Amino acid sequence: MDRLKKNLKILFIGYNPSIISAETGHHYANRTNRFWKIIFEAGITERIFSPDEDDLLLEKGIGFTNIVSRPTKSAAEITTEEYERGREELYWKIKNYQPEIAFFVGKGVYLKYARTKKANWGFQSDQVIKGVIDFVAPSSSGLVRMKMNDIVAIYKGVTTLL
Repeated sequence: MDRLKKNLKILFIGYNPSIISAETGHHYANRTNRFWKIIFEAGITERIFSPDEDDLLLEKGIGFTNIVSRPTKSAAEITTEEYERGREELYWKIKNYQPEIAFFVGKGVYLKYARTKKANWGFQSDQVIKGVIDFVAPSSSGLVRMKMNDIVAIYKGVTTLL
């Protein structure tokens, strides 16, 4: 399900696929997920793409992966062992593909990856992999209780490098 290639401008990294994403083979496919609207409103894309257009974005330098590959109804179902194994796989993917920006869609994704207890929204001062900028934003899940405008404002922070 990954959409990866070398030297991406931005690699979006989620927790894991939803059941619907796993069934369709496309990222952020659950209709309650606001990802596609958020990245458009933040100025990352020029229009609202649909999940089945994630290959088009790959050609524009935007890739997709997750820290855990097993689909679940909720990220709460992911085990500690899955996060640890996923962290190692994600580290390899980022090191191998060298995106300009590793964009973590969910603070928890970054905390597991970086093995840290705390992170601010936006660019991280310490990079896990030299030469790859880490950026942390809220999850786009409809379960996130932040206001849409606040989420978009955080995502917009990455556009200074696009």
